[in-house]
Amino acid sequence: MAPTSRAIIDTNQHHVGTEPHLHFYQKGETIPLMSQGIWQICQGLVRLNTLYPVGEESLLGWAGPSMCFGSCFSYLDSYRATALSDVCLMFYTMIEIETSPKLTQELLPQLGRRFRQTEALLAIAGKRRVEDRLHQLLLLLKQEFGQSLGDATRLNIRLTHQDIAAAIGTTRVTVTRLLGKLKQQEWISIDKDRHLILRNETFANSSDLFRFDRNTYYRT
Repeated sequence: MAPTSRAIIDTNQHHVGTEPHLHFYQKGETIPLMSQGIWQICQGLVRLNTLYPVGEESLLGWAGPSMCFGSCFSYLDSYRATALSDVCLMFYTMIEIETSPKLTQELLPQLGRRFRQTEALLAIAGKRRVEDRLHQLLLLLKQEFGQSLGDATRLNIRLTHQDIAAAIGTTRVTVTRLLGKLKQQEWISIDKDRHLILRNETFANSSDLFRFDRNTYYRT
């Protein structure tokens, strides 16, 4: 279980020994990326992407509570972070991280989560059938942003059909059709807040692509 936003603030303030560097961004806002430091999310969700010269966007992943991101981890010239909800972030300079072994120890596992997610998205992109790519993406989202509801799991990340299409390299129309089919089969449903709910019997924490560790199962 990820720590609460208050726990992240209190723990890391103790490690750094200064006032917390809290920043707030509203849903839809672009979060500035500075090369001399990194962000850690206390609350909310962030989409990471890049922009091609022709104007098209490519998804790089998502970051939720406790996770870290920053341009210093990327070779990409165009690297953007957008708030998918209202977010609360903490900013750490590289000097603060380098001089605080305890803070480094806290941040390292969260950096590992981001790298695992990136590798998973690359592996999903290699699946030939779009149906398989969608199924594997939903499994990944369940692992990263799932909240247990007994025999089902609610995804605490709300994505548009276009967001999903960008993640698996297909069209919005195709995603709409495939999700409609899954809903007809009662493998998924949608709650009043437009969050996807996955039936656990269909979306088990195992696949031919991933080997999820139960100890890293994450709920927001």
